[in-house]
Amino acid sequence: MGNASLQSADELSSKPSEAQLAQVREILKDSPIIDGHNDTPWQFRKHGNDMNAINFAADTSGMKMVTDIPRLRAGCVGAQFWSVYIPATMAGSIAVHGVLEQIDVVHQMVARWPNDLELALTADDIERIERSGKIASLIGMEGGHSIDDSLAILRMTYLLGARYMTLTHVKNTDWADSASDVPTHHGLTSFGIEVVQEMNRLGMMVDLAHVSEETMQAALKVSRAPVIFSHSSCRALCDNPRNVPDEILRQMPANGGIVMINFFPEYLNERANKLLTEQKREHERLTKLYSDTNEVRALMKEWKAMHPMPHLATLSDVADHIDHVRKVAGIDYVGIGSDFEGFDGPPDGLQDVSCYPALMAELLRRGYTPEEIKKVSGRNLLRVFRQVEKVAAQLQKENRP
Repeated sequence: MGNASLQSADELSSKPSEAQLAQVREILKDSPIIDGHNDTPWQFRKHGNDMNAINFAADTSGMKMVTDIPRLRAGCVGAQFWSVYIPATMAGSIAVHGVLEQIDVVHQMVARWPNDLELALTADDIERIERSGKIASLIGMEGGHSIDDSLAILRMTYLLGARYMTLTHVKNTDWADSASDVPTHHGLTSFGIEVVQEMNRLGMMVDLAHVSEETMQAALKVSRAPVIFSHSSCRALCDNPRNVPDEILRQMPANGGIVMINFFPEYLNERANKLLTEQKREHERLTKLYSDTNEVRALMKEWKAMHPMPHLATLSDVADHIDHVRKVAGIDYVGIGSDFEGFDGPPDGLQDVSCYPALMAELLRRGYTPEEIKKVSGRNLLRVFRQVEKVAAQLQKENRP
């Protein structure tokens, strides 16, 4: 069990001073937060994609959400990748149908709140939209099952605004292995290689969050552009297969990619990893025993009451993972990928999207310079995005008829 999981009461309750926060906010004016992964579109899907169901321009905490426009602004967020997630259980044309609906949610968000949100398609768009005082909204697909083994569908999702695709989610695809499934391909198939190559040609970032280590290695060998981990943490600090091993971190400088640190406690320290894995196994056990989802929900509620999990992780744990990437790969290869709205029970000190300045203040306390904080907050991602665009332009030039 790591020291980060044994925070004292004083450490848990400590907050950055107003002076530290004021300094950080000045830094973030020049380089606002770019978050690699937020599942707000899924929250709309829970309400049948009814855009009237959530007033995103007001406080959404009453709906048990941690994201809304006022809190994004309080958190100094300049750009957000909205995840257009669909479950890995959706397959074939149903998956394509689902992801198109999720992409539509993002388009509806920016249309409904145009004074605050604007769709971004390029790195230049991000900076232009930030300067205008709005929040750049980008689309990231979570799971290669979304394209139903079709490069044509991949191309069409790019035209609709998708700027990264996570090669797998929690299950293998027909062409790539997931971190949380039994390996069948041991990396990428020949079609998986074609997918990565076509993403390079399009200018769509190759996202290796959720993939197995063998798939990470295969993609790094194939990709001519930098890769991203849109919402992953470090396996050396928390031995969860969703996290990035040091062997991969050491390849980031040569590849030019970025690891965007996830806030989900299960990926942050061993104590949380153990307890949340036990909770997941109990849910799987009950699901096999009972077909009634309401009964499973009630029994899980009882189980959770008997297994309280206070203070599973803290802001300090997240800072530890940023420190680790900085130590192993370098300061140029780390960013933020919160995974907010994709899990319950955020770390103490990072309860919602307003809390990014507190995390940056902790980095400042640990000795990070203002320039290093700007790299973590967003400049590293902008560098990666521009290089992906540059590679795409070159490949398109090479492949002209």
